[in-house]
Amino acid sequence: IPDSTVRLNNLRAGGLDILERMNPSDAPQVKNDDSVQFMPVSGLGFQEVFFNVGNGARAESSPFKDARVRKALELSLDRNVINEVVGGGIFEPAGQPFPPASPYHDKQVPPSQRDVAKARELLKEAGLDKVKAEFAFGNNTTTSAIAEMIQAMAAEAGFELSLRPTEYAALLNEARAGNFEMLMRGWSGRVDPDGNVYQFVTCKGTLNDGRYCNPEVDNLLNEARVTPDETARRALYQKAQALRQKDVHNFYLYYQPWPFVLSKKVQGFTAYPDGMVRLKGVTLAK
Repeated sequence: IPDSTVRLNNLRAGGLDILERMNPSDAPQVKNDDSVQFMPVSGLGFQEVFFNVGNGARAESSPFKDARVRKALELSLDRNVINEVVGGGIFEPAGQPFPPASPYHDKQVPPSQRDVAKARELLKEAGLDKVKAEFAFGNNTTTSAIAEMIQAMAAEAGFELSLRPTEYAALLNEARAGNFEMLMRGWSGRVDPDGNVYQFVTCKGTLNDGRYCNPEVDNLLNEARVTPDETARRALYQKAQALRQKDVHNFYLYYQPWPFVLSKKVQGFTAYPDGMVRLKGVTLAK
């Protein structure tokens, strides 16, 4: 059943027992619906915005070639508002690629808070008053709503973003070709932290479409790949994260949620951050 609202109605009517990937806009009403069980969990993946800092001609002409402009854009945004307005309260704000469920999640790296005054100050330091740029994203209801919110919030800091909604497969092709200035995309996530960062940020990373390159970051992440001790490995990721935050080649918006809704008959179900449906120990009440 492709339509989330139809799935939810079927669940309420008794035609379904478990629903996954509920539409975030349905979250507020489901939270207060005593006829069902609402079990959302923050997933392993994330939604991010990244900049074209080195992929072809558009990187050279982009206002985002200056890290101060990139940071100003991030500071113009309020992730909590995106969470409440678009995410229905289940888009947990993200400040790093490692979700709360990961042992590599660094509590000392919270999402940055909105600071329009600081954003304007950074633009001034960069010699800019207004910044015109194009914002590319996948053309679906949720991402379109988020893009419009980003456009509106960024405007208060001096950004004039033109929106370019694109079919998702075509968007990925455009990203690889360097035909963008800033782009929003999601990642489903991996259990091992390497899968959430290495291919996106290393100089020759297969998903590093913005062509960000910091050899020191590469060295740290390569060392983390061959370090079995969790404590030592965590320290390497923390150092790499500190460098990347200074470079501001991207920023994270929220962790991809898994919003499960269950019939009251379902007992013993646990929602896991990887989104897998595990039915061991699950029963249906008569």
